Amino acid sequence: MMNIIDNDLLSIQEARILAENAGGVQAELALFTQEQLDRIVEAMADAVEPHIEEFAVLSSEETDYGNWKDKYAKDRFVCGYLREQLRGMRCVGVIDEEPERGLMDVGVPVGVIVALCPATSPVSTTIYKALIAVKAGNPIIFSPHPRARDTIGRALDIMIEAAEANGLPEGALSYLHTVTKSGTVELMHHPSASLLLITGVPGMLDEAYEARKPLIYGGAGNGPAFIERTADVRQAVRDIISSKTFDNGLLPAAEQSVVVDAPVAEQVRAEFLANHAYFMTDRESEQLAKLIFNHDGSANTALVGVTAETLAKRAGFSIPPETVLLISEQKYASQENPYAREKLAPVVAFFIEEDWEHACEKCIELLLKDRRGHTLVIHSTDGDVIRQFMLRKPVGRILVNTPATFGSMGASTNMFPAMTLGSGSAGQGITSDNVSPRNLIYVRKVGFGVRSVETADREFFGRDRLPDEPRIKTQDLETAEQVRVIQGLLREAVEQKS
Repeated sequence: MMNIIDNDLLSIQEARILAENAGGVQAELALFTQEQLDRIVEAMADAVEPHIEEFAVLSSEETDYGNWKDKYAKDRFVCGYLREQLRGMRCVGVIDEEPERGLMDVGVPVGVIVALCPATSPVSTTIYKALIAVKAGNPIIFSPHPRARDTIGRALDIMIEAAEANGLPEGALSYLHTVTKSGTVELMHHPSASLLLITGVPGMLDEAYEARKPLIYGGAGNGPAFIERTADVRQAVRDIISSKTFDNGLLPAAEQSVVVDAPVAEQVRAEFLANHAYFMTDRESEQLAKLIFNHDGSANTALVGVTAETLAKRAGFSIPPETVLLISEQKYASQENPYAREKLAPVVAFFIEEDWEHACEKCIELLLKDRRGHTLVIHSTDGDVIRQFMLRKPVGRILVNTPATFGSMGASTNMFPAMTLGSGSAGQGITSDNVSPRNLIYVRKVGFGVRSVETADREFFGRDRLPDEPRIKTQDLETAEQVRVIQGLLREAVEQKS
């Protein structure tokens, strides 16, 4: 007799058990001091850090996305620089106070977090989310991406063992072993879940909305980079290439389009060529577009995170052997133009605009396409132009004179080091921040009395200055309203006659 295993049912049952266990220890974990939580965070990072090179190789092999050296860099970033930034940050207990004003803020964990991580950066995002959740005193349950479940599971096993050995309650850090969509949906809908933390899994957004829980979403990007006429063109081009070729263009914050001020267009073009970029012909651009996007408009996952050489070979045209980036010259950011979309590969669109005002409009078009206001970069030394871009762009973060990939994650800027970057204009999620532990708490406001009721009444309410009887009677208000109605009817009658 054949045994049929229903993975959906197994996953749903496991999701319920994990959610109930996490909910059961939530109150206990909420009593931990910041010092206790910090010791656990340090132990988790200490335990997983020696394995990050191994995990970089494994994740690259398991997902077939990107390259292991850049994945190693991301893993090292979260185990090193992120951990340094977490030290000294207060998230629970008294986190801020102003004694002279009688004010105090108390950090309160938000509760059980359900986390989804992308296949593009599976290990770094998992480590990062685990660290910031525990730092803020929250239980967290992961639903590993099916394409990276083995590597994510191995990283979590190491962190779970270290965390529990240092006092984290069992069940406060866990993950689905049988991963199915049904099980993930069950996790998100479970009454114990308080917050959904989703990075780069747009296919689960509809189910997340249906769960009616607070949602932090780090989503897809379609970010342009504008090279303005006063920019250091040489540095700008190098920044764009280093950013867009990192992990073969997988990061959503990376530049998707380059918008160039006309007076420096030829200089920009020459710099790209000097740095091993290749400008495709119209025919080659058409061949590649048919390849990287399916007929229904979705991305061809087989060509996500591959090299420029692989893309050209698959599309059927030849490029110089040192080529690292493919460029398609375009004029319009129309809905039908595939190059105006996000391309998770070393490919960018190239637009030339006559001045910064037209470039500004082009960038807005690109940002609003698919409502993905993630990140924008401007390369310029003109303070007025930079200010106009800061004020007018529907975007979560604006970066100035820096590579988008590294600036957005906080490596080349002083933004918080994060692997989940909230989208700005997409209406998806509750923040456009670089997500930190402070996004995973409620802030309880405490105010001490500093003035008497009599003083407040005199200074703010003005009730002592009112007459004993109201000057305006209710019937007066009613009469005035009747007069306005009659006047309106008379005006309508006159207009009809005329």
